[in-house]
Amino acid sequence: MFCYQCEQTAKGEGCTKVGVCGKQPEVAALQDLLLYAVKGLSLYAIEGRKVWVSDPEVNKFTCEAVFSTLTNVDFDADRFVLMINEAIRLRDALKGKVSAASGKVDLGEGPATFIPENTIDGLVAQGEKVGVQSDPNANPDILSLQQVLIYGLKGVAAYADHARILGQEDDKVYAFIHEGLAATLNKDLGVNDLVGLVLKCGEINLRAMELLDAGNTGAYGHPVPTSVPLGAKKGKAILVSGHDLMDLEEVLKQSDGKGINVYTHGEMLPCHGYPGLKKYAHFYGHYGTAWQNQKAEFAEFPGAILMTTNCIQKPQDSYQSNIFTTGLVGWPGVTHIADKNYASLIEKALAMPGFAEDTDKGSVMVGFARNAVLGVADKIIEAVKGKAIRHFFLVAGCDGAKPGRNYYTEFVEKVPSDCVVLTLACGKFRFFDKDLGDIGGIPRLLDVGQCNDAYSAIQIAVALAGAFECEVNDLPLSMVLSWYEQKAVAILLTLFHLGIKDIRLGPSLPAFITPNVLQVLVDNFNIMPITTADEDLKTILG
Repeated sequence: MFCYQCEQTAKGEGCTKVGVCGKQPEVAALQDLLLYAVKGLSLYAIEGRKVWVSDPEVNKFTCEAVFSTLTNVDFDADRFVLMINEAIRLRDALKGKVSAASGKVDLGEGPATFIPENTIDGLVAQGEKVGVQSDPNANPDILSLQQVLIYGLKGVAAYADHARILGQEDDKVYAFIHEGLAATLNKDLGVNDLVGLVLKCGEINLRAMELLDAGNTGAYGHPVPTSVPLGAKKGKAILVSGHDLMDLEEVLKQSDGKGINVYTHGEMLPCHGYPGLKKYAHFYGHYGTAWQNQKAEFAEFPGAILMTTNCIQKPQDSYQSNIFTTGLVGWPGVTHIADKNYASLIEKALAMPGFAEDTDKGSVMVGFARNAVLGVADKIIEAVKGKAIRHFFLVAGCDGAKPGRNYYTEFVEKVPSDCVVLTLACGKFRFFDKDLGDIGGIPRLLDVGQCNDAYSAIQIAVALAGAFECEVNDLPLSMVLSWYEQKAVAILLTLFHLGIKDIRLGPSLPAFITPNVLQVLVDNFNIMPITTADEDLKTILG
């Protein structure tokens, strides 16, 4: 196997025996083969749109399939076999529809015509021939840009899938996912062509996040500032981790009145700010963090655990019977709920001891999405003009287990008292419980939400730039970002699309970025690696 799509890839170069994340070689090969099959499906989707043929089933499946290969989503080999065969079924069916509409269907050999083997061993062998390193003569910079595009598309597919579940779709998003995947097969595309597609990926990701924002706020209202307990309440318990608000809502509905308290974990913390979710009396608080202590937290949690999307470390045998997955998430040996009927999860929670007593571990504030922040924009503008607020820092992104991420904790702790920190995504769990106080009633630590709420952060920045009659790059705002997986890649491409410069990225730079491609990013966007908290603060603030 060879995989280098995440920040924690082995030796900073690539996982070759087994993934640091726990992904096995056969799963890696099956994921590569699924992407290959979906590229073939994409070729026909592109031709179909030329003759007004667009298949909703193909669009839905494409996002699900690409999303399933994102880091820490699905490591169940059997499910990948099913998806590979489904890709071929949809490809051939779409080919027939395109042909009937007089579209082009002679698309050469390769993924447009490939036939999968009938056994897992056979499929694995096929997958090993189409992975990242399958072409020893590939130009390293072209390969790098192709992978940047693919990894960005994985993030777009994730957000588009979440948005579709909430009733928000745009064929423009699906069309570009197909275009981008097919483009990685085109050997005539040069560096400039691929750079253009990478930036287009950022543009499309902004639209995908906008759709998801509309889905979340349309269903559950705009987040409002809310205090969330970090302790526990005596009684039975369910822990919901991941990203999916609809799954959380279903758990709340189905567990209502059963004497079970529902807790969030990881990126579900911002859900406490949504009026449509916080109305449930048994939706109590937040338990644990994201990555640093996840295994211990899951092992010690005295109730049932539901994983709704990615960001799960490999469950240990000692507690994996307490874990359930839903949606696209899959681990061998872990119970998967495919129909949103959470009776088995609830039964498990009722059978477990739950918390023996009430505990108070303090609280944190959430709910500072764009509506909440822009609702006090006049106070913020006045504080900036009056020099009460000197600078804003967006310290955001992914968390991870590799050493070096303590930089973000130290950075936030050392931010001067006349500066405000905005944060989002699971990277905030390095410092989310720090008491930074306030400036004239404005909290110095503002939790904007989940990773996809980068959309809200962007809207806040754009609105402030408008108020100060300047460009976003001219605001007293610095972005200090952490990355782990492919949704972070998509968000970074969105920032590039918007022309945002001077981003600091860590804890290390992507292994799939060659020196030449990195230089392009430096020349155009002045992106730079983090150094130390002290040095970076000194450079930024002078």
